[in-house]
Amino acid sequence: MLTELETTLLGVMMMVIMLGMGASMTPRDFLIAFRKPKGILVGLLSQFAVMPFLGFLLAVLLGLPPALVVGLLLIACMPGGTTSNIFAYFSKGVLALSIMMTTVSTLAAVVMVPLLLSFYGGLAGVSGDYAIPAGNVAQILVVLLVPTALGMVLRKLNPNVGATVELIGSFMGVAVIVFLIATWVPRNYMLLLETPVHVYAATISIGLIGMLFGYWVARGLGQDTSRSRTISLETGIQNGPLAVLVITLSFGAAMQQEVLLIPILYSLFIVLTSTVITLWYRRNATREALARDAAKLGTAP
Repeated sequence: MLTELETTLLGVMMMVIMLGMGASMTPRDFLIAFRKPKGILVGLLSQFAVMPFLGFLLAVLLGLPPALVVGLLLIACMPGGTTSNIFAYFSKGVLALSIMMTTVSTLAAVVMVPLLLSFYGGLAGVSGDYAIPAGNVAQILVVLLVPTALGMVLRKLNPNVGATVELIGSFMGVAVIVFLIATWVPRNYMLLLETPVHVYAATISIGLIGMLFGYWVARGLGQDTSRSRTISLETGIQNGPLAVLVITLSFGAAMQQEVLLIPILYSLFIVLTSTVITLWYRRNATREALARDAAKLGTAP
């Protein structure tokens, strides 16, 4: 479990992350995005249809116990996090689409996450003490929307300050993951050594398969390769720190340890797997750009 101090720091860090996410947007950005909303709608489909079903399928196929099912489903149902924006940038994806998807999925999460957790939790047989009350999740998400709104106001009042806050919030997303790993892993290394292989398989697969499906769903629905790579990263990179916060605020000390296992492992491995995928996507983007340049030269008089 996380200590009281760690839980408090996590809450503060999440507030800063959400403030930074809000500072990346203005009301005008929403108006522009919703004039051509197809990319965002495709992203939401991947985020809230593909990922939760994938989490449920993995939980059932691997025969996970209730505590681990809850952790896996929570990760699968989470909105995207600001970490995905960093990876989208380095992969030469469409950064504006990545930021908009993160923002819109977080707004939609207030309704979608409680509904999806209740639906798939019921299908997976999660009940009793392991069932996270839908109201708890909704309240946490609503509270986190307050700094998001404040960030948008900051960006509107002073673009320079807003840009600085945005940068801090984006890198805080990575800092939270490092924080979780640095504080939790050393205390629980024996638990990690004893964790069965199929639990690691579920943890790594949810991100990797999510990226794969996110890419091909986007391609199948008419998105170009650059936007598809962006949607892929947004689909597979869930808001792990938010999942950890929900667990620490929903479960007592005795149950936290069990339920936290998959979200903590996910937060560790998603950085590693996303780095590999990002390098691959970046290479593909470079190759496509060179091919376009060559084609232009070939048609030049």
